[in-house]
This record gives sequence, structure tokens and C-alpha cells, in this order.
Amino acid sequence: MLNAVDGPVAQYFQSIRAALGGLEIYLRNPDLVLPGSGVAGALLLPYVERLKNSFACWENRIGFTEQFRISKAESGFPVFQNVLELENDRTSAEKRLAEIPEAAALRTEMVDFILRQKAFPEALQSRMAERLYLEQIGRGAIFSPYVLPETVRVTVNEASRRPYYVVNWAVFDGTNTLPMIYIAGIEDSSANVAKLLVGEDGKLSSDVDIPLPVGGLLNPELAAQFDDFAGKNGAYSLTPATIATNMDKDFPTLHPKLLRRIVLGPFYSAGITENNARINEILSRVRKPENAWLLTWTMQEVFSKAERPAQRGFFSSTPATQEFHIETGDLEAARMGVSAYEKHALVPHDAYQALYASGEANAIFGNYKVHVISGNNVVSEV
Repeated sequence: MLNAVDGPVAQYFQSIRAALGGLEIYLRNPDLVLPGSGVAGALLLPYVERLKNSFACWENRIGFTEQFRISKAESGFPVFQNVLELENDRTSAEKRLAEIPEAAALRTEMVDFILRQKAFPEALQSRMAERLYLEQIGRGAIFSPYVLPETVRVTVNEASRRPYYVVNWAVFDGTNTLPMIYIAGIEDSSANVAKLLVGEDGKLSSDVDIPLPVGGLLNPELAAQFDDFAGKNGAYSLTPATIATNMDKDFPTLHPKLLRRIVLGPFYSAGITENNARINEILSRVRKPENAWLLTWTMQEVFSKAERPAQRGFFSSTPATQEFHIETGDLEAARMGVSAYEKHALVPHDAYQALYASGEANAIFGNYKVHVISGNNVVSEV
């Protein structure tokens, strides 16, 4: 638990802001394409922005709640209770703001209190902090326990003549305190959408204007059911292969060809997190505390290597099903239930120098792709 008066609080928020800002710089690279999906890295930026907004809210919140809990020994991210409280406060923010005086009136009261009482107006300061917190919640989207799916790309597979959607959503896993982003590539064999979206030439019909992104799955008949599915199948404990297989079973006319999961974390911050003693000990040598951090993330992917065609008989029929590839030649890929994966690490230049000087950079980073941030630049795979 971090208290508002603790020095590490400011360092933690400063570090996580720098880490998420560095991640944004990395993702904004116009040449960055998420491997295996053909999707630009910029697709993830709205979710990073949600996380930044959430941390801005939490930073204001400790001004009147005086405590903030993070998963110090595991992910380095806030515990799930903070995420739930933020979501609950978001729904009641407008009503609570109406009960708190305007910021200008509070400032006037604070000045008057100081002049009259010759003391610091702690109660008024707390009210001001609460007002700033509630105003911050309304400024932008936050990283909720479950961020609903949206369709961000629509094409047509000319071979199958099926519409193909790229759909993304996000989940904050409460057990492992990990924010996760999902991206799925899905073909849709529903007759209603094929008739609407596929032209006579087998391409996306030019008669249909689709204002992307579209909230939810593009197929309106399945959108609500898909929302429910994504929310119930978002836990980190479920492998991507399990999630994709469940989707294939639950939706006879949806054919998941690719499922990608980006797991953010762990996050390491010197003197605060305890998730890796060796990394934290080396980070503690960094001259500037604001540069003593390391952010990691893992990209997991499972893809369909083949489709078993639908079987239609006189008495029964079975829908088309996918055969997902699991890379059994890689023990970690097999454990993750994925076709492929990538591990990434983002680190400030000062911290990278400290890790390199320790002589343990290779052992620490291992099979990670390392990205070093210096100012407004990120140098990858150093």
C-alpha cells in the first residue's frame, strides 16, 4: 500500500507516466506493424491513452483517500480494487461534482482559512482533490475492467467471399492485475452480412459506407452476444488457443482466423516493486529515480492453419471449424497455448546503461526485444 505522504508515490506515478509515454512513442512509429496481423501498432494507442487517464485519476484520488495499492510483488500495476473503484466513481461523478463547490470557490475558501486560522486547510484541500479527481474522470475514457469490442477494419476474403473483421477489446485481469488488449481477425459467413457487404466481384461493396471504428461486432445480429462472450473469455488464465476455440464453438457463423493478445506488464520500479529482486537492485543504481524503471509486455498470437468444412447431412449438420496451430517445438509457446509470441522490454537509456554495466543485461533480457527510450526517441532491438 502506498500512502499519499510517502515519497515513493510521486516516483511511482512519474515512472508509470514515463513508461506509458515511451510506449506511445514506440507505437506511433508509422512503420510498426503487429507481426502476423498486418495491423498497425497505432491501433493500441487508444488503450494506452485509457491507462494514462486512469493513472491521472488515481494520482488525484490519493489526494483525498490517502492510499493507493499496487501489486508490488507481481505485475507492478494497481490492484483490481482500484480499477473497480474508478469504474464505480465514473458512474457517480456527475452527481458528486454537483455536491462540491466550484474550484474557484474552494480556492477562495482556502485562502480565507489560511488568513483567519493561520493553518493549512486540510479539509478544503481534500475537497479540492476530490473535485479534480471527479473532473479528471470525465475528461477521457478510462481503462475499465472490460472495454467493449469495436470493429476497426472490414475487408472481404475473396477466396471464401466472406466479410473479414478486425475487432479489438480490452480486459483488466483482476487476479493477475494485468491490463490486456485483444485483437481478433474474424470471417463472417452469416447470410445477412454477406448479402450487404460482398459485391458481385467478391470484394467489399462500394455501396456500403462503414464509419469505422464501429462499436461492437459489425454484424448487428451477433453484436450483443459477442460482447458477452469477450467479457466472459478475457481472463489471463485462459490461453489464446482456448479463447479462439471457444469463439469458434459459440458462433457457428463466425470463423476466428487470428487472435492476438497483448499483455502489459510486469512493470518494475526501483524501491517500489518487489517482483524481481535482481532487476530492482540494479535499477536502484540509476542516478535519476525517474529513470529507474522497466516496462515489459508480451504479444501472443494464435492462428488458424486450416478450416474443416461444414458437414450437412439429412439428420444432422456441423458448422465449419478451425484448426489452430500451436507451436509445440517451443516449450514456452506450447505452455502459453499460442502459435507465436514476442516479449518486449522498454527501458530508459540510464536504466539500460545500469543493466548493461551490471554484466547481466543478456541474462535479464534473454529473448526480449529491447526498446531504449531517450528523450522523445525510442531505439529498438539494441
